[in-house]
Amino acid sequence: MAKKRKRKYSKSAGGDVKREMRRYKRGTAKSGRGGKGGKVKSRKQAIAIGLSKARKKGKKVPRKKR
Repeated sequence: MAKKRKRKYSKSAGGDVKREMRRYKRGTAKSGRGGKGGKVKSRKQAIAIGLSKARKKGKKVPRKKR
């Protein structure tokens, strides 16, 4: 019998990342507090912003690696 794996990230956290990726692809994603920074230039950066937003909302996302 296959063992059921526990999710590392919640489904809604995935949705936040998806939303941020869409903004990145359209060219409207900005970095920094309140989007006052420059344009998001990489996929990795967009994913990090999406996860960060999910963390702030209190969704299930593992801690940042330090």
